[in-house]
Amino acid sequence: MRRTAALGAATTLVTGTLLAGAIAATPASAGEHHKGASPEARGVLTAAARAAKKGIDWQDCPADWGLKAPIQCGYVTVPVDYAKPDGPTIKIAVDRARSTGDKEERQGSLVYNPGGPGGSGMRFPARITAKSPLWAKVAKAYDFVGFDPRGVGHSAPISCMDPQEFVKAPKADPVPDNEADKLAQRKLAKEYADGCAERSGDLLPHMTTKNTVRDLDVIRAALGEKKLNFLGVSYGTYMGAVYATLFPDHVRRMVVDSVVNPSREKIWYQANLDQDLAFETRWGDWKKWVAKNDATYHIGDTEEKVQAAWEKLRATAKKDPIGGVVGPAELTGFFQSAPYYDSAWASTAAVWSAYLAGDEKPLIENAGPDMKDKAGNIASENGNAVYTAVECTDAKWPTNWRKWDRDNTRIHQQAPFMTWSNAWMNLPCATWPVKQQQPVDVTTGKGLPNVLIVQSTRDAATPYAGAVELHQRLKGSRLITERDAGSHGVTSLKNPCINDRVDTYLLTGKTDAEDVTCAPHAAPEPAESAAKAAAEGSADLPVAR
Repeated sequence: MRRTAALGAATTLVTGTLLAGAIAATPASAGEHHKGASPEARGVLTAAARAAKKGIDWQDCPADWGLKAPIQCGYVTVPVDYAKPDGPTIKIAVDRARSTGDKEERQGSLVYNPGGPGGSGMRFPARITAKSPLWAKVAKAYDFVGFDPRGVGHSAPISCMDPQEFVKAPKADPVPDNEADKLAQRKLAKEYADGCAERSGDLLPHMTTKNTVRDLDVIRAALGEKKLNFLGVSYGTYMGAVYATLFPDHVRRMVVDSVVNPSREKIWYQANLDQDLAFETRWGDWKKWVAKNDATYHIGDTEEKVQAAWEKLRATAKKDPIGGVVGPAELTGFFQSAPYYDSAWASTAAVWSAYLAGDEKPLIENAGPDMKDKAGNIASENGNAVYTAVECTDAKWPTNWRKWDRDNTRIHQQAPFMTWSNAWMNLPCATWPVKQQQPVDVTTGKGLPNVLIVQSTRDAATPYAGAVELHQRLKGSRLITERDAGSHGVTSLKNPCINDRVDTYLLTGKTDAEDVTCAPHAAPEPAESAAKAAAEGSADLPVAR
């Protein structure tokens, strides 16, 4: 849900010369597209056939992409509108690192999406080049392939407002004091939605999960793969679920980790309300950990004292933004990393502890904006633009402010940590300027192999019920549950009970005969230094939805 990654600028549409007389690239799909009834269905087949014939011209990555050899980069051309495959096109940026095994070990490409909407998967191949021990076995079998989804980074990036203005601080306290505060936020949300139409209007109607998944199938064809091997985390699980529904017999292996609830009734308004409650639970888990380690952090030796310290910090920042740049909104943006990821527990606590000891610098540097970081600010604005565009266009949202006000006021009473912040982030969807669509009815299609689902029970960003829902919808899927844990992105953590099963599935296609429950991974260790704690955290976290 929080967007901090990807590169952005105004969208450019490219009308390319499309290949004629292309050969068929794919088996007939058993999902929506096997019928060939819709223009979009025919458009996917056409685009995939052309991509299969053209392939990908792999080259060294541009220097400013930060992806060093032997990682290679390229582009895959896709239609803006799949109903018009001969119309305007855009280029989707892809990268890869070749598998480390010999010819007999190689099983094809493993394509990755880290979440969002708006997350870039371009860092994924570095798991091979950095020789990540968690992925060493899988790296022998697969090329690791990442991509920037449409609208993201190097793939026709969209924008909704000036990036410098987007990150400018301090922003208003997300928790409203009165009706005037709510009215001001409503005005900002409407202006943001209008800005999306003004700056990215050509691509905006086509920024949907369905089209991103269609792009994924074209990427599969361009890679020369008859079937897709896919690892999706967070929002990437919803991409996987939709792909499994639309292209069931194009799937070879699929792992989905930290699952978005695919129910049509949840996408996307209700999913965000559910998320608020789950964040409050995980926020409580972190506060207990901080209290347990009070000898290190000196914030409070009970959960209640830690909460009181938090409320005092918010009040201080509201009255006088810390360093002139960190107000309550910036505090929420920084501190929500702790409920997201265990790897952020120690560093977040250390920053807070330093502030209480009289050193404001770590808090200002971590929570405040860097107006000089133009590339980073473009990335943040682009990521937020894509998040908004996809969620707002994917599904119909309430347009009556009274419903938003009633629901979020109620949820805030139970979950004050993030509810209103989340509401304002999504409120542009109430006045969205392009037609909102109907979510895909996720279900098992003919030919879908077993899908492996991985989920922790106390995940804040994607509550556990979403994994159960997807498990019920995808017949033959297997669910691995990490009990008493809540870090988002389970496959990036060291837990042999999970890691070994993911390896076995990707290497052999085999799963356990029954669903499996694993003990939690090791709890974080406290660290007095924020820099030390950050260095010890995961360097390859998924992008959260």
